[in-house]
Amino acid sequence: MLDNPPSVLILGIGNLLWADEGFGVRAVEYLHHTYTFGDNVRLMDGGTQGLYLIHHVQDADVLLVFDAVDYGLEPGSLHCVIGDDVPRFMGAKKMSLHQTGFQEVLMTAELLGCMPRHLALVGVQPHTLEDFGGSLTQLVKAKIEPAIAAGLRWLAGLGVEATRRDTPLPEPERLGAQALDLAPYEAGRPDPESAPRTGDLRILADPDVRFDPKPLPDAWPRLSVNVDSRRPF
Repeated sequence: MLDNPPSVLILGIGNLLWADEGFGVRAVEYLHHTYTFGDNVRLMDGGTQGLYLIHHVQDADVLLVFDAVDYGLEPGSLHCVIGDDVPRFMGAKKMSLHQTGFQEVLMTAELLGCMPRHLALVGVQPHTLEDFGGSLTQLVKAKIEPAIAAGLRWLAGLGVEATRRDTPLPEPERLGAQALDLAPYEAGRPDPESAPRTGDLRILADPDVRFDPKPLPDAWPRLSVNVDSRRPF
């Protein structure tokens, strides 16, 4: 347990637009909606900011990270990593550029001698990533509360306590934009026919869309598209 009130950063990282990749952000959003902390604790949507997070990490004595991590486990598996192992797991199997960026944040903080004294990662094995504009799968969404419970247990061991809110947090006080909050984000998403999830097969399967093999003067390939006005787009 820490003697003095430490500076605590609870950070969710990931991309909300890539289905289960947004788990970390959604977890911190839910934590912010349902719990309060002392003035020494900051909750933050780190998104995919990478090295732009360095000064926030440098200022923290205690860092708790929520993220979707490829542990090589069954989808939906929850796994917690403590201390020096966190940077290794953040970069072992990178699912996106944000993990490369955050691994660099931790390495930079260590090189500068400003690494948080206490560090934990609460991660979930994703089920689906290539669902562009998609929300969390039900399998992963169900792990939000267990992940938060695991994170709060770790914080409590350091003397950092959370208090459950009597009523939900008002919308203007939430971490992100209202339109990106989980419920309106899911409710406002178009159906798969209107907004293809993994790329528009009407284009990907079109034999008239091809790369022209003739080089341009600047040596870059040119995308050549033959359009038949009689065919529906």
